[in-house]
Amino acid sequence: MGNHTERIYLSPPHMGEREQQYIAEAFATNWIAPLGPHVEGFERELAGYVGSNGALALSSGTAGIHLALRLLGVKQGDKVFCSSLTFVATANPILYEGAEPVFIDSEPETWNMSPLALERAFQEAEQNGHLPKAVIVVSLYGQSADMDPIKAICDRYGVPIIEDAAEALGTTYKGKGSGSIGKFGIFSFNGNKIITTSGGGMIVSDDLDALHKARHWATQSRDQARHYQHSEIGYNYRLSNVLAGIGRAQLEILEERIAIRRAIFDRYVEELSQVPGLAFMPEAEFGRHTRWLTTLTVDEAQTGVSAVEIVDALAEANIEARPVWKPLHLQPLFEGCTYYPHQPEESVSERLFHTGLCLPSGSSLTESQQTRVIDAFIQAVNK
Repeated sequence: MGNHTERIYLSPPHMGEREQQYIAEAFATNWIAPLGPHVEGFERELAGYVGSNGALALSSGTAGIHLALRLLGVKQGDKVFCSSLTFVATANPILYEGAEPVFIDSEPETWNMSPLALERAFQEAEQNGHLPKAVIVVSLYGQSADMDPIKAICDRYGVPIIEDAAEALGTTYKGKGSGSIGKFGIFSFNGNKIITTSGGGMIVSDDLDALHKARHWATQSRDQARHYQHSEIGYNYRLSNVLAGIGRAQLEILEERIAIRRAIFDRYVEELSQVPGLAFMPEAEFGRHTRWLTTLTVDEAQTGVSAVEIVDALAEANIEARPVWKPLHLQPLFEGCTYYPHQPEESVSERLFHTGLCLPSGSSLTESQQTRVIDAFIQAVNK
């Protein structure tokens, strides 16, 4: 009976066989320090995979967003438009630079940035004579935002895009890799992501000069001199060679991992289709949704239970499920920030937060574990 009591996690790290080889190599060659051949290899391989000219391996995706904002000259008093339905790490770096986030709602089709809301935000910004310095577009849960209309709006106003693809490695948009479409793209290799380095991130761009500048800042802005000399502010943001070795091994099996997550999603859809009032996160026809997490909304009027009650019932069965992200415009940290809903009377991100949940979706999830989740879910609804 033991297997009925072990905890099922939302998205645990999933290690393969090659990771140990790469780590052993790092130890054998004594490349334990921040930099080394694995870091360079990981950067090259990841840039190649997503279709960018270059990449810079960092200690986190958050560090990547911070460097991207600095590269775009964001400073105190500037405004940055930002998706509201996302984790706080997307917007925290805006505050690091003393700038002001303006939050943009989601659209129902992708759960990502609403071009309608973005258009209204830009019109008002232009009227006030205060255009944003950058727009941070998030691709959530493995689904790309609808980049063409978003990019068309940003290009019209001459404002660069930072793609927060932390949750969207392997996601595609019209044949392009997520993260390769904006001026800068950001990935996260946190423990719960589709591939992990335990902690880590990457910034990608076609602008190699900008990446060179970011590399300088990320290594404490050390000048070319015999002694330690520094002419500008710097950060300790580089990824270690050991962790980059883990990342390389994980990247080799990324496609496999995506196939597994998509299969997990398909099974949830199949087995839970009997439950009335459920709507799974759509996959837009313009590209591949990796289904990093299986997410859905619950219509309480039809199911008789709320999303939160299902999350609680699963917790009682020792299963980790989570609500959808709480929109940033509702967070105490961002009180008083401007927010543009999808339609004047319709806030999509708030509806998704109140009705949405994420189910265990890790690539190491076994069939019997998934059965346990499905049974507990159905039981919660039939209570």
